[in-house]
Amino acid sequence: MNLRQYEYALAVAEEGSMTAAAERLQVTQPSLSQQIAALEKHLGVRLFTRVPSGVTVTVAGRAFLAEAEIATTASRRAVTAARAADGELSGELIMAVHMGLGARQLPQVLGQLRKRHPKLQVTLHEEPDLAEMERLFRQGNLDMILVHGIPAGCTFDAHPLGEEAYVAVLPKGHPLLADGAALRLEDLASEGWIRFRRASLLDDYLTRLLSDAGLRPHTVARASQISTAVRLVAQGLGVTVVPASAIPEGFEELACPLLPSLAEPVIVGVRPNPGAAEATMLDHLNQQNWCGTGLICQPATV
Repeated sequence: MNLRQYEYALAVAEEGSMTAAAERLQVTQPSLSQQIAALEKHLGVRLFTRVPSGVTVTVAGRAFLAEAEIATTASRRAVTAARAADGELSGELIMAVHMGLGARQLPQVLGQLRKRHPKLQVTLHEEPDLAEMERLFRQGNLDMILVHGIPAGCTFDAHPLGEEAYVAVLPKGHPLLADGAALRLEDLASEGWIRFRRASLLDDYLTRLLSDAGLRPHTVARASQISTAVRLVAQGLGVTVVPASAIPEGFEELACPLLPSLAEPVIVGVRPNPGAAEATMLDHLNQQNWCGTGLICQPATV
């Protein structure tokens, strides 16, 4: 039994198919099947059950894979730490990001890292729900998080980066856009609203904003991505409120500041005992402007 077999089993579970897992791992299906069979023989349990659509994980398999994921993550970090000590950043850095956060800054940072450290792979979990975030923490599968607030029970060290400004987005030609004046939420009370999927952090934030203002506007559509919501607004379906930096390029003219101004803190959380990859990522994040589109401020310092 070895870590390679752990990785094979995890890939099969994620893909739900021996064929798809073999393609992803770039091995032959017979070889993959043999390795899974050898692992199951060593463990004395079945990890997978074959179904018409592929395979499903057994109860014993779920228990094993939870620990296998921890083991493979620890192995990855050990390799990354050893190579970083020799001046080379490589391996994988895993990061979770709240919806809309760093929509412009984060791609710039990742581009810079790619140019300077081409062997370092960054994996992003975008907008994990609370249960998924908790699972990632529990299994030790996160190195950093980019959030508005460190979740309860998380032991990551918090590093403030700045603030994320929120703006209203209205259809082109809307009368309220004419003079470019800041808007109150009450100004949008009679409009149809583009909201986000229920239980998402962004929609929870909008729900609190509207509730605090005593507003219950009509929801005309829900989107799972901010870029989709902005495009729906552009087509005249309704209005919305989103982080300023998350507005897609070409749609900035549809944005209008809010009065009073709305902003939430931007925080990067870093796991205890971070390595050189996390330190480098944090340094690049600190060099970005985190005050939102159209706002003038200095990058945060630590």
